[in-house]
Amino acid sequence: FGLMLLGGLLFYAGTHTELPMRIKGEGAVHNAVVTNSAPGAPKSKNVFVDTTVGNKGLQKKERYQSVGMKGVTLWFTGFSGSGKSTVGKRLEEVLVRDYRKHTYRLDGDNLRFGLNADLGFAKEDRTENVRRVGEVSALFAESGVIVVASLISPYRADRDKVRKIHAERGLEFMEVFVDVPIHEAESRDPKGLYKKARSGQIKGFTGLDAPYEVPLNPEVRLESHKMSVDEEVREIIKALAQRGVLTATDDTPKWYPALIPPDGGMHWEAPAYSTYSEAAARQFPQVLLNDIDLQWLQCIGEGWAAPLKGFMRE
Repeated sequence: FGLMLLGGLLFYAGTHTELPMRIKGEGAVHNAVVTNSAPGAPKSKNVFVDTTVGNKGLQKKERYQSVGMKGVTLWFTGFSGSGKSTVGKRLEEVLVRDYRKHTYRLDGDNLRFGLNADLGFAKEDRTENVRRVGEVSALFAESGVIVVASLISPYRADRDKVRKIHAERGLEFMEVFVDVPIHEAESRDPKGLYKKARSGQIKGFTGLDAPYEVPLNPEVRLESHKMSVDEEVREIIKALAQRGVLTATDDTPKWYPALIPPDGGMHWEAPAYSTYSEAAARQFPQVLLNDIDLQWLQCIGEGWAAPLKGFMRE
Protein backbone atom coordinates (compact mmCIF):
# COMPACT_ATOMS: atom_id res chain seq x y z
CA PHE A 1 0.00 0.00 0.00
CA GLY A 2 2.85 2.39 0.84
CA LEU A 3 4.46 1.89 -2.57
CA MET A 4 1.12 2.54 -4.26
CA LEU A 5 0.63 5.73 -2.27
CA LEU A 6 4.16 6.97 -3.11
CA GLY A 7 3.59 6.21 -6.79
CA GLY A 8 0.33 8.15 -6.74
CA LEU A 9 1.99 11.19 -5.17
CA LEU A 10 4.80 11.16 -7.74
CA PHE A 11 2.27 10.89 -10.56
CA TYR A 12 0.32 13.83 -9.10
CA ALA A 13 3.46 15.96 -8.75
CA GLY A 14 4.48 15.24 -12.32
CA THR A 15 1.13 16.03 -13.89
CA HIS A 16 0.09 19.09 -11.87
CA THR A 17 1.72 22.49 -12.10
CA GLU A 18 0.97 23.38 -8.51
CA LEU A 19 1.77 21.55 -5.29
CA PRO A 20 0.64 23.17 -2.02
CA MET A 21 3.34 23.39 0.63
CA ARG A 22 3.66 24.75 4.14
CA ILE A 23 6.59 27.09 4.72
CA LYS A 24 7.39 27.54 8.38
CA GLY A 25 8.94 30.72 9.65
CA GLU A 26 9.92 31.78 13.14
CA GLY A 27 6.74 33.00 14.81
CA ALA A 28 4.55 32.36 11.77
CA VAL A 29 3.55 29.78 9.18
CA HIS A 30 2.90 30.83 5.57
CA ASN A 31 0.92 29.05 2.91
CA ALA A 32 2.69 28.99 -0.45
CA VAL A 33 2.33 27.35 -3.84
CA VAL A 34 5.36 26.01 -5.70
CA THR A 35 4.82 26.14 -9.46
CA ASN A 36 6.74 24.68 -12.39
CA SER A 37 7.08 28.09 -14.02
CA ALA A 38 9.73 29.11 -16.54
CA PRO A 39 12.96 30.65 -15.18
CA GLY A 40 12.70 34.40 -14.73
CA ALA A 41 8.91 34.47 -14.83
CA PRO A 42 7.86 37.96 -13.71
CA LYS A 43 5.70 38.77 -10.71
CA SER A 44 5.52 35.26 -9.24
CA LYS A 45 2.61 34.81 -6.88
CA ASN A 46 4.20 31.88 -5.10
CA VAL A 47 6.99 33.78 -3.29
CA PHE A 48 6.58 35.23 0.18
CA VAL A 49 8.75 37.94 1.71
CA ASP A 50 10.07 36.88 5.10
CA THR A 51 8.78 39.55 7.47
CA THR A 52 8.79 37.58 10.71
CA VAL A 53 10.52 39.39 13.56
CA GLY A 54 12.90 36.57 14.38
CA ASN A 55 14.32 36.34 10.86
CA LYS A 56 15.46 39.91 10.27
CA GLY A 57 19.09 39.03 10.91
CA LEU A 58 21.83 41.63 10.84
CA GLN A 59 20.92 45.27 10.41
CA LYS A 60 22.74 47.69 8.09
CA LYS A 61 24.31 49.50 11.02
CA GLU A 62 26.06 46.33 12.19
CA ARG A 63 27.29 45.55 8.70
CA TYR A 64 28.58 49.09 8.21
CA GLN A 65 30.38 49.08 11.54
CA SER A 66 32.04 45.77 10.73
CA VAL A 67 33.67 47.25 7.61
CA GLY A 68 34.19 50.78 8.94
CA MET A 69 32.14 52.52 6.22
CA LYS A 70 28.64 52.91 4.82
CA GLY A 71 27.33 51.41 1.62
CA VAL A 72 26.25 53.68 -1.22
CA THR A 73 25.47 53.46 -4.93
CA LEU A 74 27.12 56.03 -7.18
CA TRP A 75 25.08 55.93 -10.38
CA PHE A 76 27.07 57.43 -13.27
CA THR A 77 24.89 58.48 -16.20
CA GLY A 78 25.68 60.31 -19.43
CA PHE A 79 26.28 59.89 -23.15
CA SER A 80 28.50 57.18 -24.55
CA GLY A 81 31.99 58.66 -24.56
CA SER A 82 31.25 61.14 -21.78
CA GLY A 83 33.86 59.56 -19.49
CA LYS A 84 31.70 57.55 -17.08
CA SER A 85 33.91 54.46 -17.14
CA THR A 86 37.14 56.46 -17.10
CA VAL A 87 36.33 58.40 -13.95
CA GLY A 88 34.66 55.32 -12.42
CA LYS A 89 37.84 53.25 -12.82
CA ARG A 90 40.00 55.97 -11.31
CA LEU A 91 37.58 56.51 -8.44
CA GLU A 92 37.60 52.80 -7.62
CA GLU A 93 41.41 52.77 -7.60
CA VAL A 94 41.65 55.78 -5.28
CA LEU A 95 38.99 54.56 -2.84
CA VAL A 96 40.59 51.12 -2.56
CA ARG A 97 44.30 51.98 -2.67
CA ASP A 98 44.38 55.37 -0.91
CA TYR A 99 41.30 55.26 1.33
CA ARG A 100 41.15 51.49 1.91
CA LYS A 101 37.40 51.47 1.22
CA HIS A 102 35.62 48.41 -0.16
CA THR A 103 34.50 49.51 -3.62
CA TYR A 104 33.15 47.61 -6.61
CA ARG A 105 32.53 48.86 -10.14
CA LEU A 106 29.57 47.69 -12.22
CA ASP A 107 30.22 48.70 -15.82
CA GLY A 108 27.26 48.68 -18.19
CA ASP A 109 29.21 47.22 -21.11
CA ASN A 110 30.79 44.43 -19.05
CA LEU A 111 27.46 43.45 -17.50
CA ARG A 112 26.02 42.83 -20.97
CA PHE A 113 28.38 39.86 -21.29
CA GLY A 114 26.93 38.21 -18.20
CA LEU A 115 24.01 39.40 -16.10
CA ASN A 116 22.37 41.21 -19.02
CA ALA A 117 23.61 39.12 -21.92
CA ASP A 118 20.02 38.41 -22.99
CA LEU A 119 19.14 42.10 -23.41
CA GLY A 120 19.40 44.35 -26.45
CA PHE A 121 18.95 48.09 -26.81
CA ALA A 122 15.21 48.44 -27.36
CA LYS A 123 13.50 50.71 -24.87
CA GLU A 124 12.09 47.82 -22.83
CA ASP A 125 15.50 46.12 -22.78
CA ARG A 126 17.20 49.30 -21.61
CA THR A 127 14.63 49.58 -18.83
CA GLU A 128 15.23 45.99 -17.72
CA ASN A 129 19.00 46.51 -17.94
CA VAL A 130 18.79 49.44 -15.53
CA ARG A 131 16.40 47.61 -13.20
CA ARG A 132 18.70 44.59 -12.86
CA VAL A 133 21.79 46.66 -12.21
CA GLY A 134 19.81 48.77 -9.74
CA GLU A 135 18.75 45.71 -7.75
CA VAL A 136 22.28 44.31 -7.69
CA SER A 137 23.67 47.71 -6.66
CA ALA A 138 21.23 47.87 -3.75
CA LEU A 139 22.38 44.45 -2.51
CA PHE A 140 26.02 45.54 -2.66
CA ALA A 141 25.27 48.85 -0.93
CA GLU A 142 23.34 47.13 1.84
CA SER A 143 26.36 44.94 2.54
CA GLY A 144 28.53 48.04 3.05
CA VAL A 145 30.13 48.43 -0.38
CA ILE A 146 30.63 51.62 -2.37
CA VAL A 147 29.09 50.71 -5.74
CA VAL A 148 30.30 52.54 -8.85
CA ALA A 149 27.66 51.81 -11.51
CA SER A 150 28.34 53.26 -14.96
CA LEU A 151 25.44 53.08 -17.40
CA ILE A 152 24.12 55.44 -20.05
CA SER A 153 20.64 54.84 -18.52
CA PRO A 154 18.99 57.42 -20.80
CA TYR A 155 15.50 57.43 -19.30
CA ARG A 156 14.81 59.51 -16.20
CA ALA A 157 11.96 57.25 -15.05
CA ASP A 158 14.29 54.23 -15.02
CA ARG A 159 16.90 56.06 -12.95
CA ASP A 160 14.20 57.27 -10.57
CA LYS A 161 13.07 53.67 -10.07
CA VAL A 162 16.60 52.72 -9.04
CA ARG A 163 16.63 55.64 -6.61
CA LYS A 164 13.31 54.39 -5.20
CA ILE A 165 14.69 50.86 -4.78
CA HIS A 166 17.42 52.30 -2.57
CA ALA A 167 15.13 54.69 -0.71
CA GLU A 168 12.71 51.90 0.21
CA ARG A 169 15.59 50.02 1.84
CA GLY A 170 17.05 53.07 3.55
CA LEU A 171 20.15 53.05 1.35
CA GLU A 172 22.26 55.94 0.07
CA PHE A 173 21.95 56.66 -3.65
CA MET A 174 23.90 59.36 -5.48
CA GLU A 175 23.23 60.20 -9.11
CA VAL A 176 26.44 61.36 -10.83
CA PHE A 177 25.70 63.18 -14.08
CA VAL A 178 28.73 63.19 -16.37
CA ASP A 179 27.59 66.28 -18.25
CA VAL A 180 29.30 66.42 -21.63
CA PRO A 181 27.78 67.96 -24.80
CA ILE A 182 26.93 65.40 -27.45
CA HIS A 183 29.38 66.94 -29.93
CA GLU A 184 32.20 66.58 -27.42
CA ALA A 185 31.32 62.94 -26.71
CA GLU A 186 31.13 62.24 -30.45
CA SER A 187 34.51 63.85 -31.06
CA ARG A 188 36.05 61.43 -28.54
CA ASP A 189 34.22 58.33 -29.86
CA PRO A 190 36.61 55.89 -28.09
CA LYS A 191 34.73 52.80 -29.30
CA GLY A 192 33.88 54.04 -32.79
CA LEU A 193 30.17 53.77 -32.03
CA TYR A 194 29.20 57.28 -33.16
CA LYS A 195 30.84 56.65 -36.52
CA LYS A 196 28.85 53.43 -36.93
CA ALA A 197 25.64 55.15 -35.87
CA ARG A 198 26.18 57.99 -38.35
CA SER A 199 26.72 55.45 -41.14
CA GLY A 200 23.52 53.61 -40.25
CA GLN A 201 25.19 50.48 -38.86
CA ILE A 202 23.72 51.13 -35.40
CA LYS A 203 20.09 52.14 -34.90
CA GLY A 204 18.61 53.78 -31.80
CA PHE A 205 21.88 55.32 -30.62
CA THR A 206 21.48 57.55 -27.56
CA GLY A 207 21.96 61.23 -28.37
CA LEU A 208 21.59 60.77 -32.13
CA ASP A 209 18.39 58.93 -33.00
CA ALA A 210 17.37 57.93 -29.46
CA PRO A 211 16.65 60.29 -26.55
CA TYR A 212 18.68 61.05 -23.44
CA GLU A 213 16.76 62.62 -20.56
CA VAL A 214 19.04 64.87 -18.52
CA PRO A 215 18.99 64.41 -14.70
CA LEU A 216 17.09 67.21 -13.01
CA ASN A 217 18.73 67.14 -9.57
CA PRO A 218 21.86 64.99 -9.59
CA GLU A 219 23.86 64.78 -6.37
CA VAL A 220 27.07 65.34 -8.35
CA ARG A 221 27.52 66.99 -11.75
CA LEU A 222 30.80 66.55 -13.58
CA GLU A 223 31.69 68.55 -16.68
CA SER A 224 34.40 66.14 -17.76
CA HIS A 225 35.31 68.19 -20.84
CA LYS A 226 36.32 71.00 -18.45
CA MET A 227 37.82 68.91 -15.64
CA SER A 228 40.71 66.51 -15.28
CA VAL A 229 39.95 62.97 -14.11
CA ASP A 230 41.65 63.71 -10.77
CA GLU A 231 39.46 66.78 -10.29
CA GLU A 232 36.36 64.71 -10.95
CA VAL A 233 37.45 62.05 -8.48
CA ARG A 234 38.18 64.69 -5.86
CA GLU A 235 34.69 66.15 -6.32
CA ILE A 236 33.05 62.77 -5.77
CA ILE A 237 35.15 61.94 -2.71
CA LYS A 238 34.28 65.31 -1.23
CA ALA A 239 30.58 64.50 -1.71
CA LEU A 240 31.04 61.08 -0.10
CA ALA A 241 32.81 62.63 2.90
CA GLN A 242 30.06 65.22 3.32
CA ARG A 243 27.47 62.44 3.43
CA GLY A 244 29.46 60.49 6.00
CA VAL A 245 29.88 57.47 3.73
CA LEU A 246 33.58 57.07 4.52
CA THR A 247 32.88 56.38 8.19
CA ALA A 248 30.78 53.59 9.66
CA THR A 249 28.12 55.41 11.63
CA ASP A 250 26.51 58.80 12.22
CA ASP A 251 26.60 58.48 16.01
CA THR A 252 30.23 57.50 16.62
CA PRO A 253 31.14 57.70 20.32
CA LYS A 254 33.46 60.64 20.99
CA TRP A 255 35.97 58.38 22.69
CA TYR A 256 36.38 56.11 19.64
CA PRO A 257 39.78 57.09 18.21
CA ALA A 258 39.47 55.61 14.72
CA LEU A 259 36.58 57.78 13.55
CA ILE A 260 36.52 61.00 15.55
CA PRO A 261 37.18 64.22 13.62
CA PRO A 262 40.12 66.56 14.28
CA ASP A 263 39.78 68.92 17.26
CA GLY A 264 38.70 71.72 14.94
CA GLY A 265 35.51 69.87 14.01
CA MET A 266 34.31 68.60 10.65
CA HIS A 267 34.29 71.94 8.81
CA TRP A 268 37.54 71.50 6.97
CA GLU A 269 38.57 71.09 3.37
CA ALA A 270 39.78 67.56 2.71
CA PRO A 271 43.24 67.58 1.12
CA ALA A 272 43.67 66.19 -2.36
CA TYR A 273 43.54 62.42 -2.17
CA SER A 274 46.93 62.17 -3.88
CA THR A 275 48.59 63.42 -0.67
CA TYR A 276 47.69 60.07 0.87
CA SER A 277 49.44 58.03 -1.80
CA GLU A 278 52.94 56.67 -1.29
CA ALA A 279 54.05 57.76 -4.75
CA ALA A 280 53.04 61.38 -4.11
CA ALA A 281 54.66 61.36 -0.67
CA ARG A 282 58.04 60.55 -2.21
CA GLN A 283 57.91 63.84 -4.12
CA PHE A 284 57.54 65.97 -0.98
CA PRO A 285 60.50 67.74 0.68
CA GLN A 286 62.16 65.58 3.32
CA VAL A 287 63.57 66.54 6.71
CA LEU A 288 65.39 64.50 9.34
CA LEU A 289 63.67 64.59 12.74
CA ASN A 290 65.25 63.58 16.03
CA ASP A 291 63.32 62.34 19.07
CA ILE A 292 62.77 65.85 20.46
CA ASP A 293 61.45 67.05 17.09
CA LEU A 294 58.99 64.17 17.00
CA GLN A 295 57.73 65.05 20.47
CA TRP A 296 57.11 68.65 19.42
CA LEU A 297 55.38 67.43 16.24
CA GLN A 298 53.09 65.33 18.38
CA CYS A 299 52.27 68.34 20.59
CA ILE A 300 51.38 70.45 17.57
CA GLY A 301 49.54 67.69 15.73
CA GLU A 302 47.34 66.70 18.66
CA GLY A 303 46.52 70.23 19.73
CA TRP A 304 48.54 70.40 22.95
CA ALA A 305 50.19 73.68 21.97
CA ALA A 306 47.46 76.32 22.36
CA PRO A 307 46.04 78.10 20.46
CA LEU A 308 46.60 75.46 17.74
CA LYS A 309 43.64 73.08 17.43
CA GLY A 310 45.46 69.97 16.24
CA PHE A 311 45.02 67.97 13.08
CA MET A 312 45.62 64.30 13.97
CA ARG A 313 45.07 61.67 16.63
CA GLU A 314 47.28 59.06 18.23
